[in-house]
Amino acid sequence: MPSAGNIPDKIYFRIGEVTEITGLAAYVLRFWESEFSLINPRRTESGQRLYRKSDIEAILKIKHLLYEKKFTIEGAKKHLKKQTKQSSGTETRALIAQIRTELETIRSMLEE
Repeated sequence: MPSAGNIPDKIYFRIGEVTEITGLAAYVLRFWESEFSLINPRRTESGQRLYRKSDIEAILKIKHLLYEKKFTIEGAKKHLKKQTKQSSGTETRALIAQIRTELETIRSMLEE
């Protein structure tokens, strides 16, 4: 899968920079933006797109699914949705475990 390590450490990227980083044409980026909710660049007052690092990471993930894994657009959407659900469930369980540990620590402090 493409590495996000090749993305420069900046807050915002213009569409020309994103085409260089991803190797995709601007029209492809604009089309994917309309198809995938993961890609959500901000807009300047003049309407120019400003992509964040998270947008570029999503673009690279989508490119991998479509070009290398040969997913259809619909298949890629389903895969990403399923992946998002799985990761959010894992994060939730980790957060609950952390909170439980902290509460047990507080409880033991109160019992002393």
